[in-house]
Amino acid sequence: MAQGDPQPLVSVIVVNYHGADDTIACLRALAEHDYAELELICVDNSADEAEAARIREAVPGAQVVEAGRNTGFAGGCNLGAKHAKGTVLGFLNNDARPAPGWVSAAVAELRAQPRVAAVASKVLDWDGTGTDFVDGGLTWFGMGYKRHAGSPLADVPAAEHEVAKDVLFGTGSALFVRASVFAELGGFDERFFMFYEDVDLGWRLNLRGWRVRYVPASQAFHRHHGTMAAVDAPETGRETFLLERNALAALYKNLSDETLARALPAALALAVRRATARGELDATQLDLEHGGAPSGPIESGDVAIPRTTLAGLLAIDQFVEQLPSLAASRAVEQAARVRTDADLLPLLRKALEPAYPLPRYLAAHDILVEAFGIEKAFGQRRKILVITGDALTERMAGPAIRAWNIALALAAEHDVHLVTTNPLATPPPAPFRVSAGKHRELDAPIAWADVIVLQGHVLELAPSLKKQHRGKIVVADLYDPMHLELLEQGKGVADDQRAADLAGVTRVLDAQIERGDFFLCASERQRHFWLGHLAATGRLSPRLYDADPTTQSLLAVVPFGLSPEPPVRTGPGLRSSLGIGGTDHVVLWAGGVYSWFDPLTLVRAIEKLRRRRGDVRLVFLGMKHPNPEVAEMDIGTRTIRLADSLGLTGKHVYFNEQWVPYNERQNWLLDANCGVTTHYEHVETTFAFRTRVLDYLWAGLPIVTTDGDAFADLIRAERLGVVVPAEDDAALADALEKALYDEEFAAGCVERLAVVAQRFAWPEVLKPLVEFCRDPRPAADRLPGSADLVTTPPVRGRAVLRRDVDLIREYLDAGGPRELVRRVGGRALKVAKQRLRRG
Repeated sequence: MAQGDPQPLVSVIVVNYHGADDTIACLRALAEHDYAELELICVDNSADEAEAARIREAVPGAQVVEAGRNTGFAGGCNLGAKHAKGTVLGFLNNDARPAPGWVSAAVAELRAQPRVAAVASKVLDWDGTGTDFVDGGLTWFGMGYKRHAGSPLADVPAAEHEVAKDVLFGTGSALFVRASVFAELGGFDERFFMFYEDVDLGWRLNLRGWRVRYVPASQAFHRHHGTMAAVDAPETGRETFLLERNALAALYKNLSDETLARALPAALALAVRRATARGELDATQLDLEHGGAPSGPIESGDVAIPRTTLAGLLAIDQFVEQLPSLAASRAVEQAARVRTDADLLPLLRKALEPAYPLPRYLAAHDILVEAFGIEKAFGQRRKILVITGDALTERMAGPAIRAWNIALALAAEHDVHLVTTNPLATPPPAPFRVSAGKHRELDAPIAWADVIVLQGHVLELAPSLKKQHRGKIVVADLYDPMHLELLEQGKGVADDQRAADLAGVTRVLDAQIERGDFFLCASERQRHFWLGHLAATGRLSPRLYDADPTTQSLLAVVPFGLSPEPPVRTGPGLRSSLGIGGTDHVVLWAGGVYSWFDPLTLVRAIEKLRRRRGDVRLVFLGMKHPNPEVAEMDIGTRTIRLADSLGLTGKHVYFNEQWVPYNERQNWLLDANCGVTTHYEHVETTFAFRTRVLDYLWAGLPIVTTDGDAFADLIRAERLGVVVPAEDDAALADALEKALYDEEFAAGCVERLAVVAQRFAWPEVLKPLVEFCRDPRPAADRLPGSADLVTTPPVRGRAVLRRDVDLIREYLDAGGPRELVRRVGGRALKVAKQRLRRG
């Protein structure tokens, strides 16, 4: 937002209950906060006029509302909201303090994201070294919990607390909510009194289609239970009572009918076991079988029950007492929900987490999960199979790199299995399952999966998927237009074989177009190309078009990506490996040498440039493809021969005969001064997406490229290097000289490259696929049972005669009697064939 922009009024509500010292400190910190448009409201639940007066005197800028009784945190917040004038409500515990930017960061998120209803702050302990809230989780039995709470911040992975993310709920100790949405939902549920009212609110927001967003820049510090400790001791069991009762209430209100039928009976039974285990109560003491025949007086006296056990039992009793009013609330929530339990499952994080380390309790947890089939409702994340035909090794090429990063992105929310049909499968460690399998071995993983992401020729190896495999969603990754590549790649093959190969590859792509539910391509240029293919094969049907005229839900642009982290040197690079001097100016060709590229013009340009710049060096990163199934192409041999004939090999042109491992390529990139890619002017270039250019972006290398492809447009528009005409060695030599030796120009390129590279980070480019897999559905024209709603009525009676007379006139006008005879004969033949088929 621009400086000076009008900002929304934010009403921050603080609830006090016999904690005036903490409350005054909190309000004073808010009064000095760096957000200008702030309204301070303190709700006093103490029913003590003297305490309220003390707060008013200490912080005259705050509005103090006296509740007259203890309405709990939920009731106090709701009362404060009724007095608030702001369009945004902020809730802050009285034993908390805001960090600079606490309000402004939340407001910025709400303004930038209209679908975000609430912002969950990052909450640390009072010293800022321990974790209070950085993420929320929910167990299948209704226990909302703060993930990583109590852990030293240094022990929590940075990705867990430094990155904004959607959450099921935020903590009420530091939370922002749109005032209008808060009112629409009726605020916090006051039956909760305190504890889990924030869980319940976030759950309800998500069910209605709103998002709750964790924003780490909105930060607060919290002295956990600072006030609670002063008014109630843990051994009373009152906190345990509220936690147990409210967990059941949240579960009952918000789960769907189907899920609740499994979960509620098990949750009630588990609450009983949790109570007896917590108090270490002997659960067999009244069991006649275990007690045996009494040898003395019959025991009938009272049995001592710890308050921690009693708390759990009374919580169930009071949950039952609340059921009539909860049932009415449940009806409202279920009628208003627009999202399923499965949709929210990723936000629960670990729904099957037992949460309590008590042996008898843990045993009961496992029994109940099994007996009531809880895992079917809560434990199963979506199963996604990613299949590639490329080698999965330390030396991965483009298709394998793309499949690997797709699997990595999806594994955060789903169970992912990456399979290669290539015999080379010695992958690096991964947070997902990786295996190799021949086509006959694909049936098992396909049967396991809910969603299958495939590329290349994979569909041909899985014939069962070509048919409408029930329950299987297929994502076809079309980032590589193989038939266009084959036009160049097959030039050395006999004409008839070349035509047959092209027809075969086109059939492979046609099969993917026919079967896919969702398609990926690499650029807007490719999107236009594949839309034409979809239309030509009949997939762009009226039904599909009517469901989504933009076709974005069918065909998404998902470019090849790059690491979101900047490259860091981990070992030797090209200079030490190839013996190139530290001050030499290096041009890097990052990737293989294939027939659709033009390395010959590049070598000739180096020959020209070295005459005026003797320290120029050209390095070809990899001449031998890591996939043994990729045949070596003649263009590589021709390039080496040309460099040899010009006396450049080993002096100005260097060929790395092997393939640099994927996780070591940054060492070679960081040794270069600019990156280059040159190609011929043909149709493959028009729709190509040169993945090596992404490495140049990642490493911040000024780029020199031939014109004609999507990246040439980007480089020209963003001023990331120099674009030259095809096969112009003089222009290419001049461009390389500018990128290598014009320090001011190169520095400007590097600065702009850093900005553009962020747009191509894997997490960014894969967002359309990640979003689809959160709610995968068959394409609109592939839904089982689909049928036309409006059909043309059959022609009958006089309408048939009128139609035939009109046709006769049309045929006579078009060609006279001969045309009439031809058309009538053709129609008679058609009718005869139809009758023969029926017979």
